Amino acid sequence: MRRVLIFAGTTEGRLLAEELLAADIPVTACVATEYGETLLPEGEGMVRLAGRLDEGQMESLMAGGDFACVVDATHPYAAAVSENIKKAAENTGLSCLRLLREEEESEETAVFVDSVGEAVAYLGDREGNILASTGSKELSEYTALPDYKTRVFARVLSTEESVRLAGNLGFAGRNLICMQGPFSEEINYATMKEYGISWLVTKASGKAGGYGEKLRAAKRAGAGVVVVGRPKETGGFSFSQVKRQILKMAGKKWKENRRVCFASIGTGAFSQMTEEAKQAFRACDVIIGAGRMTKALKDFGKPSFSAYKETEIAGFLETHEEYQKPLVAFSGDLGFYSGAKKLLPLLSDKGFDVVCIPGISSFAYLAARTKKAWDEAKLMSVHGRAENIVRAVRENRRVFTLLGGAGSLEKLCECLLFYGFSDVEVTVGETLSYEEEKIYSGTPKELLRANSGALAVAVIENPKGGTQIVTHGISDDEFIRGQVPMTKYEVRAVSLSRLELKRDSVVYDIGAGTGSVSVEAALKASDGKVYAIEKKEEAVKLLEENKRKFAVPNLEVVAGCAPEALAGLPVPTHAFIGGSAGNLREIVACLLKKNPNVRVVVNAIALETVAETCALLKTLPVKDTEVSQIAASRGKQVGSYEMMMGMNPVYIFSFTGRGE
Repeated sequence: MRRVLIFAGTTEGRLLAEELLAADIPVTACVATEYGETLLPEGEGMVRLAGRLDEGQMESLMAGGDFACVVDATHPYAAAVSENIKKAAENTGLSCLRLLREEEESEETAVFVDSVGEAVAYLGDREGNILASTGSKELSEYTALPDYKTRVFARVLSTEESVRLAGNLGFAGRNLICMQGPFSEEINYATMKEYGISWLVTKASGKAGGYGEKLRAAKRAGAGVVVVGRPKETGGFSFSQVKRQILKMAGKKWKENRRVCFASIGTGAFSQMTEEAKQAFRACDVIIGAGRMTKALKDFGKPSFSAYKETEIAGFLETHEEYQKPLVAFSGDLGFYSGAKKLLPLLSDKGFDVVCIPGISSFAYLAARTKKAWDEAKLMSVHGRAENIVRAVRENRRVFTLLGGAGSLEKLCECLLFYGFSDVEVTVGETLSYEEEKIYSGTPKELLRANSGALAVAVIENPKGGTQIVTHGISDDEFIRGQVPMTKYEVRAVSLSRLELKRDSVVYDIGAGTGSVSVEAALKASDGKVYAIEKKEEAVKLLEENKRKFAVPNLEVVAGCAPEALAGLPVPTHAFIGGSAGNLREIVACLLKKNPNVRVVVNAIALETVAETCALLKTLPVKDTEVSQIAASRGKQVGSYEMMMGMNPVYIFSFTGRGE
């Protein structure tokens, strides 16, 4: 394609040049100063020209080059320059596209005037220092103020021409600030506080010119604002419209920029939000998020859509293409129990390019406030989730957890007390980073009626955490037994090894007895679930007692006889059969029906059960069959002698469903 001539006096002009070059479209870019030339992109296909041109020079440039079109991306206040570009393009028969700068809402309390001269007249009988951010060309207007050399602080570009012009007018020392914009809110605010600014004079330079950042900084600094209104422009196109038309001329396919930003607001307070996130909220054209998010961000003055379900958010983005810079807001950090986890792949599948901006998590914040390290802590959440927090407290010295709203602290303390963790210390942080922030500590009993708020996080410290034995093999004497049969230590060790449990396994213990297998399986499958099925009333009571003693909330006792008692239970991944009450075939058939790939271990003492199991293995769709016979003996003190006492021999069968 032929070249595109861009009069690139603005950020948008430079950005357009970059994107056209990336699309292999050659560009000639004109700027007024040598400094402006240094801001232009470099690369193959790029020609950079510096210097102010009148209408005749523009016309000569257009006539002498092989240009496809002209883009006027000059400053909104350069009305005379825009008129010259338009006339020169008409005289040379070139299409001229006026790139309009995106406007931003003005502060309601600002004073609007038509010129810098009017602004000076307005401030003439008002006291206080003035920050003049209207450029060097109109600095002479401020000399009408009798004390301008001490009262007016001129912020101009750090170019030789600007500095010389300001110096000739008497602006020097502290009253001459040479910087390149646009500026962040924080820089604007720091400047106003440093120089004791009472009045800001600015032009309505739009989003790209940092207009919003100036207004917000002035509001924070308590400074009044005088705005020199932008000249009204008729005709012109948005950035995306100009780019679309040029790509169409070049015969290139237009691809919509389907970029969406994920930004974390951190713990909530504005002061805790990262500067990158603040800039993203200012630059976006719509904020999407849960109602609490959109309400907290209303001061950014953006349209909003309240939703927290990933399907709702994705649907909104797909059906509202008018928003070119959408932003989805999340609390805390994107990588910790955030809705971003599910939304990100969903939007990626739909063709969105997602940019992620992290935030300060509540854990990092609370750790800093309480001076507790969290690099070795177990991090988890019980907010809308079923988590085995008892296991986490048992296995770790320190656990950080998000709480689940009102009443969740009470439930946590009740759970800890029920399973015997009365001596742990719980530290709670509520509405962290807000003015009403509260941080307090105590034992579960002391905090039982604390009534924490909805926005709370807790740290649980257990000095005994992680000291338990990690291999299976609890002594038989540790279990509450009564007169109920129990799978002994030696047999239990082999049987559990044969089960090949995983951390998230769903286990049936059929004929559970006192629950020795159930308890050890629950300790191993700590993120899973164990169902102890038992028909005897006495055994059911013992199961509940052992569940509490060994602190295994992921163990559920089911009173009833298998296979009928299995009907309403979730699909098992593993099953242990310690007693079948004569229903072995029916039980195994039920297990294979629920999960054709289930892993099963059967213990048999009676020879009849051994024979029945051997027959089943030949007729049912199973594989990986193994059988072992355990004949263990234990030492017993008889007088002055240690006698070995034999236990009943036990046959251990293991197999896996073939998936049929």
